[in-house]
Amino acid sequence: MGEVPGDLVETVAAALQQRLPDLTAALRDRLSSRIEELDGDAAIIELLYASIEGNIENILYSLRHDITLDKIEPPSAAYEYARRLAQRGVAMSALVRAYRLGQQHLLELVFAECERMAAEPSARAAAYEEVVAVTFDYIDWISQRVITVYEGERERWLAERDSARAGRVQELVAGRVDDVDAAEKVLGYRLRVTHLGAVLWVHETGTQQDQLTRFTRAATVLAEHLGSSWAPLVVPHDRATAWAWFSVAEDVEPDLDAIPSLLAKAGGPPTSNVALGRPWSGVDGFRRTHREALHAQQVAMVGADPQRGATSFDEPGLKVAALLAHDLDTARTWVQETLGDLARDDEQHERLRHTLLLFFQNDSSYTATAEAMLMHKNSVKYRIASAEKALGRSISSDRQAIELALTACHWLGRAVLVGAG
Repeated sequence: MGEVPGDLVETVAAALQQRLPDLTAALRDRLSSRIEELDGDAAIIELLYASIEGNIENILYSLRHDITLDKIEPPSAAYEYARRLAQRGVAMSALVRAYRLGQQHLLELVFAECERMAAEPSARAAAYEEVVAVTFDYIDWISQRVITVYEGERERWLAERDSARAGRVQELVAGRVDDVDAAEKVLGYRLRVTHLGAVLWVHETGTQQDQLTRFTRAATVLAEHLGSSWAPLVVPHDRATAWAWFSVAEDVEPDLDAIPSLLAKAGGPPTSNVALGRPWSGVDGFRRTHREALHAQQVAMVGADPQRGATSFDEPGLKVAALLAHDLDTARTWVQETLGDLARDDEQHERLRHTLLLFFQNDSSYTATAEAMLMHKNSVKYRIASAEKALGRSISSDRQAIELALTACHWLGRAVLVGAG
């Protein structure tokens, strides 16, 4: 009559259990070669072996003794292996794929062993069906558990890593780091290079749950634009702001006009705003470029120009505007006293301010100003005369103060202007 299905399954499982060490080693080697991410150092390989051994033993034990899943304990090595992969940043897909390939390999072994047994075709078919059902249920059961462990460990580990990195960044910014090598190890970022600091931010009401991920993606796109071949350092400052550093060439020249569209493509809404410092080298440069980025951000936020998505500390007039932004009340009073009606917040006076500022920047040349504005020379003369009328005096009287006040209006906008009413 031959063996009944239950006897055949038990016999096959017992035979395979006799070869457990060899089966485990073979599957470990197979997974390591098929899934590159799993081919780690000796400690990781040892954990992989223990995880495979525990899972195969559980399946064979279930097949031999008809044990249900609620009576089986997950291998502790499987959980620890999932934790280690999470800590090392190995994608969860690699872990899930390992279980699928492991299931495939074990079924091949079971089917091959069944073929060696003397059994009726119907008994063998029934045994196959039982083995497939048991292994599928087990792999589904253990996969869900190791995924949960992986996700929890990844979240915990990232939080601890981000906390450590944020703490080290604060020490660097405050000038309290003596061991540069240790700082680099924690940050995963080189400090003995030329840095370009940046601040990325969105409006508080527009933040998303994955905002840091969005900032990181934006910083990665920005790094490519800056020609940086190293991953940027990105740390959260608050829920709507992140600080970033890029390893760049000393002569890097960001294209401020191109950056907003690049950031928009990187993800949104909301699209990140960015403020940049200037490139500086070493640990001191790390701190200095960051301070400049913060000053540029402050000016950008005070000016609140929706058309300006990228601001650089190196732009003409911004350094002065950053100083004035520290005391807006005093700056506002001074600007309004200096410019008079020219400080009014309306389109007409904005055009006059813009023309007069360009006139000063072009060495008081009507011709050069007209070329810069693509206007007729006489139109520029008319606007300059109108600006003088609004000022109530000649533009040659206290020119430096007038130009400085115009610069403040350009960068700080309504924060220093007079209401149009």
